[in-house]
Amino acid sequence: MARNYQQEYANESPERRKQRAKRNAARRELMREGLVKKGDGKDVNHVKPLSKGGGNSRSNLNVVPKRKNSSYARNSDRSMKDSVSNPRAMGRRRGR
Repeated sequence: MARNYQQEYANESPERRKQRAKRNAARRELMREGLVKKGDGKDVNHVKPLSKGGGNSRSNLNVVPKRKNSSYARNSDRSMKDSVSNPRAMGRRRGR
């Protein structure tokens, strides 16, 4: 069964709409830089997630494969868990 996006968007909370707008703006910014394009299988990752107070500054954005960005541990409300961070930062934390 196909998802009914119109219904999902109509029932979104105002905070959720703001976060979606920020995610879309971040993707447009990296599209202008030529780092991503439509249908390329890449996601724009927020190093500090929007759900944890992160923003759209360029230093908080990076490009990761879609399968990697969706594999981060999440809470039941789909927000990022506290212990999850950028994969590059995780390597630094472990002493690599």
